[in-house]
Amino acid sequence: MRIPSRRTASPNLILLVVCVGIFVAALDQTVIYGAMSDIMFDLHMNVTHLDQVSWLVSGYLLGYTFTMPLVGRISDAYGHRRVYIISMLVFMAGSVLVSMSMLFASMENFNCILAARVVQAIGGGAVVPAGMAIVGDTYPEKRRAIAMGVIGAAVEGGGALGPLYGASIAQYMDWRWIFWINVPVGIAVITLILLKVRPSSRTSMKIDYQGGLLLAVALALLSLGLSQQLQRSNAEFYMTGLLASSAILFGLFIRRLAKSPEPLFRLSMFRHAAFAAANSTHLFIGGALIIALVVIPVMAYSLMELSDIEVGLRLARLTFAIPVGAVIGGLLCHRFGYRIPTALGLVASGAGFFLMSRWTEGISEPWLTVHLAICGLGFGFVIAPITTAVLDSAGEGDRGIASAMVIAIRMIGMVIGLSFMNSLGMGHFHTVAAGMSMEEMEEELRPFALSMFQDFFLAAAIVCAVAILPAMWMRSKRH
Repeated sequence: MRIPSRRTASPNLILLVVCVGIFVAALDQTVIYGAMSDIMFDLHMNVTHLDQVSWLVSGYLLGYTFTMPLVGRISDAYGHRRVYIISMLVFMAGSVLVSMSMLFASMENFNCILAARVVQAIGGGAVVPAGMAIVGDTYPEKRRAIAMGVIGAAVEGGGALGPLYGASIAQYMDWRWIFWINVPVGIAVITLILLKVRPSSRTSMKIDYQGGLLLAVALALLSLGLSQQLQRSNAEFYMTGLLASSAILFGLFIRRLAKSPEPLFRLSMFRHAAFAAANSTHLFIGGALIIALVVIPVMAYSLMELSDIEVGLRLARLTFAIPVGAVIGGLLCHRFGYRIPTALGLVASGAGFFLMSRWTEGISEPWLTVHLAICGLGFGFVIAPITTAVLDSAGEGDRGIASAMVIAIRMIGMVIGLSFMNSLGMGHFHTVAAGMSMEEMEEELRPFALSMFQDFFLAAAIVCAVAILPAMWMRSKRH
């Protein structure tokens, strides 16, 4: 049945509505960190269970990641508007499940809570490619870079602002409202999408669900393998087995991409230098970004003994700079192409991390804000050039899957970075704390923790520097 024509809504209004849904879904990537102390209290967990609690973040990142390539292809096949709406409904359902499972929170039903987070992540991850494709269809090519800078700011800003948002809700309301609030917001977004966005055309392509399953399991095994604590017995055996299994599944996934007539995405997309370079750069950026999002609040909470709100406000010095940098990066991309703003962003973030690696417990203003703002602006600069490079390199029929891949690659980097931090940090913690009393532990662990945080920041600076190498291959058609 042919849909009656209607007046096309303002592209800027469509961009705003799409960004609201994406922003809310992105918030829930890291919102757990803002309410971590309250969640651990309700689950009857202590500091020795941080590695287990971190799976509430890792589980969301994994679900968010493996969903995007599959749903990106589904949105190309069945229509971007339709898939966006269904994705929001799944995200809302997952939010309700998380809230209700938390009403009976305990260590015994932790897996139920984790499963609810994964459902929520599947919907949240699916919103991103469908929303980016809607915006890509709405804006002409000349204006697409700035629009993608704005939507990229929603993705990055949501994930970065999650801890502050979670801390605020936990401080003044029951922290379960973090998830309940998603429901009315989702209803409003769906209503506006139905009213303002015209349905896109559908294509008769097959969806490679088996390929999506291979990718999902491979990513999960990779995360499990990297998060093994080597100081524990048999950890090396389990790590080797998990990583080997992950490598085999990744190999099968690549083989399926090459053989399938309707693959999840075309390997030939990576033959375009800008496409391959942008995704490679984004992988490193994800690994560096998660270090900032995790270490800054944990350091403030554990060493500086700040309240939840104070911790959130400290991280906000970095996160508020990300959307500002994203808009500036979009303007620079429009003027200078992909490489210059990407390189500037990586240099800035790397410099910020290097300065942070020299922090002590007595770090004070104005240097605290300066260091964090430099790092945040750098992360913002890279959003528009990387996203635009990927979309400009992909064909019209691959725009949905391309927009999904660029975010999924960053998420994979975040999963890898978080797994490494979890493994190294908790492994060293158990080694140092073995046999100590609580008084001895408090005295000995503070200098150890400070040194570990400094090492993490320095590692992030090195990752940013390495990311400059693939970024140099991001040559645009016009520059």
